[in-house]
Amino acid sequence: MTGVTANPEERALLEAAFRSFDEAAHTLQQSYGALTARVEEMDAELSQSNEALRRQLADNEAMRVRLDGILESLSTGVVVADESGIITRSNRAAEHLLGLSDGELRNRCVPDVLARRGLTVSDRPQRIGQSVVSISQVPLRNDSGEHSGSLVLLQDITRIYQLEEQLQRKDRLAAMGELIGRIAHEIRNPLGSVELFASLLQRDLDEHQPMRRYAQQISQAVQLMDGLLANLLLYMRPVHLARAWHNAESLLTESMELAAHAIRKTSVEVRIDISPEVPSIWCHDGQVKQVIVNLVVNAVQAMPNGGKLGISLSPEPFQTLGTSAVRLTVRDSGVGIDPAHRSRLFDPFFTTKDEGTGLGLAIVHSIVEAHHGRIDIESAVGQGTVCSIILPSPPGAEDGSPGSGRGREERDVKAAAREVVLMEESSYD
Repeated sequence: MTGVTANPEERALLEAAFRSFDEAAHTLQQSYGALTARVEEMDAELSQSNEALRRQLADNEAMRVRLDGILESLSTGVVVADESGIITRSNRAAEHLLGLSDGELRNRCVPDVLARRGLTVSDRPQRIGQSVVSISQVPLRNDSGEHSGSLVLLQDITRIYQLEEQLQRKDRLAAMGELIGRIAHEIRNPLGSVELFASLLQRDLDEHQPMRRYAQQISQAVQLMDGLLANLLLYMRPVHLARAWHNAESLLTESMELAAHAIRKTSVEVRIDISPEVPSIWCHDGQVKQVIVNLVVNAVQAMPNGGKLGISLSPEPFQTLGTSAVRLTVRDSGVGIDPAHRSRLFDPFFTTKDEGTGLGLAIVHSIVEAHHGRIDIESAVGQGTVCSIILPSPPGAEDGSPGSGRGREERDVKAAAREVVLMEESSYD
């Protein structure tokens, strides 16, 4: 002890060492505290960055899902191709129009896919099955403005094409309408005189005289011509219909009885399907019977070797005509319609038969328009034809029962003569 305390220099050095150690420990502790605080601060910043990244990823995913939903909801077909023209993506509308799934379209060349359906990139109308489309192509560019692929757009213009055809048809008919009406009236007047004198001859001549048979033939020929002129005038003059509710089953049954003469001539399997949701139809019954009879006769004529004939009645979605409506469909398994004839189906005097007036479908079209309805025809050569008549119900009329909605118009209909004019019609084959 005396030796330790006797050496003041060593003691001073030891004390200095302890002080230096204390200072270093204090500095180290301060540095550790600062480091801990920084780590905690960085951890908080990292958590905030991770949360922001998660939100951004979630937003990006939501945006991707939304964009996918928008793309799939488009009625326009969209095909995405890379710089080489290879398809990388397509939407549901494009798959439906092209008849291929997304998997079948991927990794195929756009021109090859279009050529397979007889199509090309062009604004002119092109037909795909029952649809009419225009096809355009626009470039895709990245953020730098560099070319990164292309979009092929298939726009379904079927309804626009149909409306343009209807407008062209109305222009053609308006040009000939007044002239035909005047000629029909001028011919009908002398025909009445011819029939009158033929009837007088039949009355005055003996039953066994050959001249009486000639007079009968003259009278029959005049009646046939008068029927033709009556149909022509029915088509040309404005139609003002008194409509009422009519039982759907009775309407179809009576129409089929009137068309029985044509159905019996060939082996046709007939199927009638009336939806329980359509107990009755708001229409002029005589005119609608005329429509049904002529469509059925056309369908039977399109099946000379027999086949299947289907007549159905079902409710139509509100958006079709902007009001409640019913759809009457006549379907056959016949020879179908030549695409070259489609635009002229409703033109008066157009027929593909050796016999026939070519007025039947024209008058059907006129009657449907007088009902403020719509007529659509879908057909494929060798596969048959589907003719759909869409007839609106009166605004606000939800109850189509035979006992509802009867008023002044029904009394007018009962008082009017209801005659179905059976026309010699051209088949649409």
